[in-house]
Amino acid sequence: MSKVIFDMSMSLDGYVRASGPTPEEPLGKGGERLHEWAMGGDPAGGELVTAAVSRAGAYICGRRTYDDSVAWWKADGPTGQARVPVFVVTHQAPEEVPEGGVYTFVTDGADSAVRQAVQTAAGSDVHVMGGPDVGQQLVRAGLVDHIGVHLVPVLFGAGLRFFDHIGDEHIQLEKVGVVDTPQATHLLYRIQN
Repeated sequence: MSKVIFDMSMSLDGYVRASGPTPEEPLGKGGERLHEWAMGGDPAGGELVTAAVSRAGAYICGRRTYDDSVAWWKADGPTGQARVPVFVVTHQAPEEVPEGGVYTFVTDGADSAVRQAVQTAAGSDVHVMGGPDVGQQLVRAGLVDHIGVHLVPVLFGAGLRFFDHIGDEHIQLEKVGVVDTPQATHLLYRIQN
């Protein structure tokens, strides 16, 4: 059975994007620091990324993440040659998309994206990635099984927070994994129902 994992890199003070995002720096000024553990030559971080991609059957992201990233991802999506399908939650599909791309544009809600991604994943993991909005919607709807946090030792002081809009109810978590690498501490929690 597929697990839906809301998974993001986060600064120690809770931000998933630094302040001042631009088209050239969609993660804000200095925000790429959040991804150095995955792409900055840290062998332990690289192993974690490779393992996660090998277990992934689909990804879900929002339209802003797609728009900010497609120039780098191109047709293959965030997993490159692995070409794992990406379901993009949006109000309207873009007019131009990369030919032969891995993208499906879902215009009938985040819950529909989960259903389609789980079906496509066929028992493999479904990762919710990019900006926190879609993931927060899915947490509120009870559609996320795990939350993954790649805690990066940096303080941004401002920006976009990971957990600002998850509702007023307490959400109980069970720790299921902790991996400490030189550039980040990787935490995995199961949401208790």
